[in-house]
Amino acid sequence: MSSVHNGDASITATAITGETAIATAKDEKQKEAIIKEHKERKIKCVVWDLDNTLWNGTLLEDNNVTLRPEVKDAMAILDKRGILQSIASKNEHELAMEKLKELGIDEYFLYPQINWGPKSASIDRIAKDINIGIDTLAFVDDQSFEREEVAFALPSVICIDALEVDKMLKLPEFNPKFITEDSGKRRKMYLADIARKQVEEHFEGPQDAFLSTLEMVLTIGTPREEDLKRAEELTQRTNQLNTTGYTYSHEELDFFRHSDKHRLIMAGLDDKYGTYGKIGLVLIECTEDTWLIKLLLMSCRVMTRGVGTVLINYVRNEARKNGVKLVAEMIKNDRNRMMYMTYKFNHFKEVDEKDDLIIFENDLTHEQAYPDYLTLKFED
Repeated sequence: MSSVHNGDASITATAITGETAIATAKDEKQKEAIIKEHKERKIKCVVWDLDNTLWNGTLLEDNNVTLRPEVKDAMAILDKRGILQSIASKNEHELAMEKLKELGIDEYFLYPQINWGPKSASIDRIAKDINIGIDTLAFVDDQSFEREEVAFALPSVICIDALEVDKMLKLPEFNPKFITEDSGKRRKMYLADIARKQVEEHFEGPQDAFLSTLEMVLTIGTPREEDLKRAEELTQRTNQLNTTGYTYSHEELDFFRHSDKHRLIMAGLDDKYGTYGKIGLVLIECTEDTWLIKLLLMSCRVMTRGVGTVLINYVRNEARKNGVKLVAEMIKNDRNRMMYMTYKFNHFKEVDEKDDLIIFENDLTHEQAYPDYLTLKFED
């Protein structure tokens, strides 16, 4: 099995992160659970150091630094896999950004943190700005001290020696199960979102007025064959805006979209800045008189766009047209409270609860118009 270096210790891919967590495990069962978690998790963002990591040399000592060929290749591979990238470097911000532009790679990096503060603080900032869990980040640096500082402050972050970039790419954490059409577009989607946020920060007026300027188009329909990988990926990747955490395979989703006893609904979003891709999924179990929402999820990238409410409103309208009762399952955890509040906001009432499972019901008496700030398209 490939190994990487965390600090000065060579460790296997299964224990690439969480050395501390594994060392402090209470028993073998807990240790096995930790290792299993590390095996199964996937990296969503790789954070690079600059000096003697991304490029050869130290920028403040010699402006003629050169991009490391193996890093250039790794960046392109990660980008195709849909893994985002950023920077945490102790450097002069303006000088470093100029060099990145000169090398033609500045657009690879989202929310680069180039300053003189602790790199753990920079990595934490990146996770918050991208809005992903800190345990989905990896950090590449040539200095063992910097890797150890990050590992101590953020033990769930994978820390990798800059000499091990080739091995890093072979690790399961860096090989997504799904490489879809949206994967190769992911970085550009986030760059478009940065442009939106910059405009929003300077916009004067209510939120609905700003949303109207985006010229959003929400497309709702049954996923096509070519959408199923993305649908499966959404069930695997989306944690914060997921009502139950249920995951489904490509084969199961294909069955659901053809089943008379189910409705599988997928949503995509576009605006004047570009596409968000496929961002929402609903699975409904249908009987003669009841529709049960088994899964409702949204990409975290559209959290502030009001799309979740629109999708629920569509499902309510469809249930009303079909003359059925509408209920929904919800499994609460420490990450998906937003979806619990989304159900409550949309007039779902708790009618039953057992352990972590909540059953909601909507009496369908509240009719709500779709918002004026977006255009709806429906596909069969």
